[in-house]
Amino acid sequence: MAPGQKSLTSALNRRTVICAFTGFASGLPFFFLLQLVPAWLRTQNVGLKEIGFFSLVQLPYVWKFLWSPLVDRYRLPWLGRRRGWMLVAQVALLVLLAVVGAFRPQSDLELIVVLCAIVAFFSATQDIVLDAYRRELLPDAELGIGNAVHIQTYRVAGLVPGALALVLADHLPWSAVFAIVAAFMLVGIGLTLSVAEVAPQRGPATLRAAIVEPFREYVSRRGLRAAALSLAFMFLYKLGDSMATALSTPFYLDIGFTLSQIGLIAKNAALWPSIVGGIAGGLVIVRIGIDRALWWFGAVQLLAIFGFALLAHVGNDAWLLAGVITLEYLGVGLGTSAFVAFIARETSPALAATQFALFTAVTALPRTIASALTGLIVEGDTGGASSSFATRLLALLHALGLPAGGLGWTRFFVLCVVAGLPGMVLLWWVAPYQSRSGRSRSGQSLSR
Repeated sequence: MAPGQKSLTSALNRRTVICAFTGFASGLPFFFLLQLVPAWLRTQNVGLKEIGFFSLVQLPYVWKFLWSPLVDRYRLPWLGRRRGWMLVAQVALLVLLAVVGAFRPQSDLELIVVLCAIVAFFSATQDIVLDAYRRELLPDAELGIGNAVHIQTYRVAGLVPGALALVLADHLPWSAVFAIVAAFMLVGIGLTLSVAEVAPQRGPATLRAAIVEPFREYVSRRGLRAAALSLAFMFLYKLGDSMATALSTPFYLDIGFTLSQIGLIAKNAALWPSIVGGIAGGLVIVRIGIDRALWWFGAVQLLAIFGFALLAHVGNDAWLLAGVITLEYLGVGLGTSAFVAFIARETSPALAATQFALFTAVTALPRTIASALTGLIVEGDTGGASSSFATRLLALLHALGLPAGGLGWTRFFVLCVVAGLPGMVLLWWVAPYQSRSGRSRSGQSLSR
C-alpha cells in the first residue's frame, strides 16, 4: 500500500500537471497527420495508395535524432534553453495546421504533402525539446508517473483531430475544421509562456560532443551485440500494430461508416481503452517487471488485431466496431506502457535528449515506412495506380515478391499479425521471460 500511496501523492503536483500539457501539445500535431489528414483526403476521393504513400511525410519523426544535437547544443535568444525551441515549434505548428486546410487535395496534393512534411518536422522538433524538458523537470522518483501522464494526455489529444474534427466536418467547411484544430496549439503555447525554465544546465561544450557522446555511451554501456538487438526490437515490436492502424479511418469509411460514426464511436472506443490499458499496464509492470510485461502485453496486442479481420468480414456493424476497437486499443495501451518503460530503461538520464530521440525515431520507422505500403497491400493495382510513383513502387514490390496484389482488408489484418511475430521472437534475447532481473531493472529504471 505504501508504494501506491506514494505514487498517488507524487502525481498530485505541479510537475505532473505540466507533463499533462506537454503530452497534449505533443499529440495534437501527430494525430493531425495520422487521423485528420487521411480522412480529409479520402473524402476528397484521393486513392488509398496515395494516402498510404502520404504517411511518408512522417519521416521527420524517424530522422529527428539527426538534428536533436542542434537543439541540445544551441539555445535561442529568448525564454531559455528549452522554452525558446518550444515556442518556435509551437507557433509554427499553430500557423501550419490552419494553412493546410486552405488547399484542395484534387489540385494541390503535392503542395499539401510539402506542408504536412513541414508540420511533421516542427512536430518532431517539439517532441525533442519537450522530452528533454520533461526529463530535466521530473525528479528521479517521479519519472514513472510523469511519463505515464504525458503518454495518456498525448492520446487524449487525439480526440481533437480524430473525433471532434470529424464530427465538425459533417457540418462545417474543411478549412474551418482545420482552423479549429490549429487553435488547440494555443494550449502548448500557453504552457511554454507560463512555466519556468528548469534550473539551468550547461549543454554540450561542442557540436561534436552533442553528436558523438550519446551514441558512444550507449554502445559502450550495452555492448555492440546487445545494442543492435535492442534497436531491432524497438523497430519490430509494434510493427504489426502500426500496420493494422495505419489506414484505420479509410478502412472504416470503406466498410460503410460515416464520418460522424467514426468520430463518435471509433475514436472514443479507441481512446479510453488505450488509457485504461496504459494505467493498468503500469500497475502490472510494478508487479511482474518490464520483461515479462513485454511478453504478456505483446501477445494481447497481436491477438487483438484479429478483431479487425472479423470486422472486415462482417462489415458495417456499429456494436462490433466499438467492441473490436475497444479490444485492439486496450492491447495498444498495455503494449505501449511496457514498451515505453523498456525505452526508458535503455536511456541514460545524462544523455536523454538525443538518446530518447534516437530510440523513438527507431520506433516511428515501421509506422512510417510500413504505413506507406499498406494501401498497395490492401488495394493492389486494381483499377491502376493513380500516380507514377505508385506505379513504380508497385512494380518494385512485384519484382521483390512482396504482397502487392490486393489482399483486401481481411487478409491484410492477418498479415499484420504475422508482421508482429519477429518482435516477439526477439524478446528471447532482449527481455528473457524467465529472467528475474527484468523486475529489479524495471524498478531501478523507473524509480532511481
